[in-house]
Amino acid sequence: MRPTKTTRKSLLELANFLGIPAAHEGTFSGATSNTAYIEPGDLFIALAGAKRHGASMAREAAARGAVAVLTDQAGVKLVDGALPVILVTDPKEVSADIASWFYDRPFASMASVGITGTNGKTTVASLLFQLWQKQNRKPGMIGTTGIVIGDDQFPTKFTTPEGTELQAIAATMKEESVTHCVMEVSSHALVQRRMFGTHFVVSGFTNLSQDHLDFHGSMTAYFEAKSALFTSEYTDYAIINIDTDWGAQLATQVHVPFESLSRENVKADWHYSSIARSGEGYDLAIRGVGGILIEGHLSLLGLHNLDNALMAVALGVKTGLDPLAIGRDLSGLVGAPGRLESVSAGQPFTALVDFAHTPDAVENVLRAVREITSGRVIAVLGCGGDRDASKRPLMGAALVAGSDLAIFTSDNPRSEDPAKILTQMVAGRESSDSLVIESDRRGAIAVAVSEAQAGDTVVILGKGHETGQEVAGVKYPFDDRSELVRAIKEFS
Repeated sequence: MRPTKTTRKSLLELANFLGIPAAHEGTFSGATSNTAYIEPGDLFIALAGAKRHGASMAREAAARGAVAVLTDQAGVKLVDGALPVILVTDPKEVSADIASWFYDRPFASMASVGITGTNGKTTVASLLFQLWQKQNRKPGMIGTTGIVIGDDQFPTKFTTPEGTELQAIAATMKEESVTHCVMEVSSHALVQRRMFGTHFVVSGFTNLSQDHLDFHGSMTAYFEAKSALFTSEYTDYAIINIDTDWGAQLATQVHVPFESLSRENVKADWHYSSIARSGEGYDLAIRGVGGILIEGHLSLLGLHNLDNALMAVALGVKTGLDPLAIGRDLSGLVGAPGRLESVSAGQPFTALVDFAHTPDAVENVLRAVREITSGRVIAVLGCGGDRDASKRPLMGAALVAGSDLAIFTSDNPRSEDPAKILTQMVAGRESSDSLVIESDRRGAIAVAVSEAQAGDTVVILGKGHETGQEVAGVKYPFDDRSELVRAIKEFS
């Protein structure tokens, strides 16, 4: 995704920006580190990868129309004369910032908001996007479920896109006169320097619980990665949920102005003064900074969604929304795709799909499901392959504890053996536990539906909005929502 209006900058200007001697004349009309995205006139930024150096693709880049390559010393030899070379010490260090500079700092043209945390990012972003829409802003959104510009939606591979692509997306939003932008910021993106050149007017911290330890190594390192967002390099202001120990710790060390947020702690800048269950939702009274009082009804279930809504409200006020109008608009908010999303095909029981893929998220979602279920909670869950294996038994324990019938299955096994993943998930379970192991996800969903009776709730966890299942390196079409409908029709 790029702006339709092309601009050009000279290689001399680029050298001046980088503070290096000018080596070549000429101009370029874009920048990318992915050869698949190269357009004629582009600067190709060749990065060192885990398996090979991007400079080995210099001839392909030239064939696609690249006018020069920016790379490091190791990459220079691989270019082998295919393109003029701009040499820098660390291309990864400067790639995102080059794109931000090239597009004239597009995030600065919008009221931009960054959201990070283990869980809740997608829902908070979606709720904030809706609040902006309801008060006649023109919003944009970048995150797990895709890129949204006004009424148009586009897919994305990552929660936070690569740095050069991220800046092009923001520049496209700027061209489309987007006034407010919210994006999910992953810990991976912060560590991998995809966020360089991006700056927010305010950033939100939702929570932190076990996830991605295969990448970060420890919860401390994971926390430090998230904390990087809350510095003057990336944000002017912060809103921090202090209900977790990690959030409380962040509030003691953050170096930008901030407001605290808590579901029950009345000393927090943002908190609930009353919460009352009403139908499939809550009647709420929210207290905010300066004595703000926002009253309304939220049609989302679960304590975790109360946290998500409170964060969205606080971010909305910080970005200029009318608090009284927010109270009026709360009742019209809907959940993000694949987050406690209802599936209806005429069945006498409730069927839901949710993206929960951490121990904390599984626990929260099943607690919310229990609130609305008069019969049994029947839950299906798998764990992704090539990801943090240490959370698998914890997710299995949360599944058994939160459901009446726990069905263990596959998620995206990727390159791992599904049977091995399942063995790790059920580790420590007792023979008396009410559980079923069915490796085939379609079969597991069918088992859940075949067991369900009136008053029960079937909830399929782990994949949410996803429309594919990756097995042995191949991604097959698979959508939990469609599979639920298929199974309901089969057993009706």
